[in-house]
Amino acid sequence: QVQLVESGGGLVQAGGSLRLSCVASGSTFRVDARGFFRQAPGKEREFVAAISWSGDYDVYAHFVEDRFTISKDNAKNTMYLQMNNLKPEDTADYYCAAGPRVSNVPRDYTSWGQGTQVTVSS
Repeated sequence: QVQLVESGGGLVQAGGSLRLSCVASGSTFRVDARGFFRQAPGKEREFVAAISWSGDYDVYAHFVEDRFTISKDNAKNTMYLQMNNLKPEDTADYYCAAGPRVSNVPRDYTSWGQGTQVTVSS
């Protein structure tokens, strides 16, 4: 079992930045992929970005447009999502997830955090 705790959400004006963190604990050796998803009110959960914990590659959703950067600190077992040039349409609850392989599909992830809210005002 892997436990995930997100932090770093908040209210920011359009064009601003936030950095989300996701700390993992438990049986982290069982999972290689960590990712961020988001869910806006009335919408389905959608993929944002993911990173391989043992490798050195990452993937992003098309709407990121080089505004977001996912990174990791292996020693701290922590994943980060640096979000720059935020837009009102980025408003959502952001969730981190862990799973056996990097994927943009929510069902491929076996552990989920509780979520952190991001609100971008225009």
